[in-house]
Parts: sequence; C-alpha cells; structure tokens
Amino acid sequence: EELIAWHRRARSVMEQEGLGEREVDFVVEPKIDGLAISLIYEDGLFVQGATRGDGRVGEDVTANLKFVLSIPPALATAKPPRRASVRGEVVLPLRAFQRLNRLREARGDEPFVNPRNAAAGSLRQREDVDVVRLRSLEFRAYAIAEGLPSHVTTQFEALAVLREWGFRVSEECVLCTDLDGALAFYQRV
Repeated sequence: EELIAWHRRARSVMEQEGLGEREVDFVVEPKIDGLAISLIYEDGLFVQGATRGDGRVGEDVTANLKFVLSIPPALATAKPPRRASVRGEVVLPLRAFQRLNRLREARGDEPFVNPRNAAAGSLRQREDVDVVRLRSLEFRAYAIAEGLPSHVTTQFEALAVLREWGFRVSEECVLCTDLDGALAFYQRV
C-alpha cells in the first residue's frame, strides 16, 4: 500500500511539473543487511572508508577496508572524477560465514552469532586484525554520492557506472518499467 501511495503522489507531482503521463521506472533489488560504508576516491585512488557511525560522524575503517578484495584500490576508468564517494554495504556471504565458523570451532573459539555482526566486528578491529575474516568480506556498491558523471541521469545508469569502475553491485538488481513490474519483483522475492 505504501508503494502504491508513493507512486500515486509521484505521478501527481510529475503531472504538475508538466511531465505528463510518463511511467515511473523502478530499480529494484533485495535489501542487503550488511554494514553501511562510504568510500572516498581522490583522482581515482581509494583514500578513505567510513561507517555510517551515529548518522553524522562515521568511524574511519580505512585500514581494514584495504583488505576487502572487492574494494578496488583504484577506479577502473581512464578519466576518474577528482573526488568520488561510493556508498554500499559490506557483507559476509553465508558460505564464508560458515567456513569461518568451522575454523573458529576447530580452534576451540566460540562461533560468530550472525554474518552481519561478524562483518562489522572485523572492520572495527584496531589490534589483532583478522585478515582472513576481512578477505572474506564483500562490498556491494549501490550509490554514487559524489562524482556522478554528468551523463548519468538514473539510478540504473549509476549502477552501470559502478560496475565499470570495478565495483560489485547486487546481481539481483532489475529495472522495472512500471509499478506492476516492481510489485511482481517484490512478490517473487
């Protein structure tokens, strides 16, 4: 009901703005429950990564993010923006979570309770950094907060740029050209 109500309001605003009866496209994907991360690139090089923290001030986790293999050390483009801010989620895939728990149990350590906490805990470690756990993490990009190329006008195009730059994005991401398509995706998921 909330999505249908939002769609109705969006269409009303579009009509008021003179955009007519155009349909609204939807970029849909399952929600990834990971640790929200912002990555900063300057002249194409990764220089800083931070958590969302308290919503205003994030926690600098740059040193540990450098071990996450799916975070490119440099943007894969000949003409990178002077500064780019990429947002996404760090996750610990279920297979890696299970493998790490088997290793922990073999050593006599307590297993991790869930993948999200195991991922967040590994990024926040300052001493005794668990490189094996950090290399098991994956970063999934979903937005360009700063440095969006001027030719990009849609979220779906932004996801394509993220892929071109060398990031993983949600493999389940789909472009739906109308509300019915978005609702059908929701029902399938």
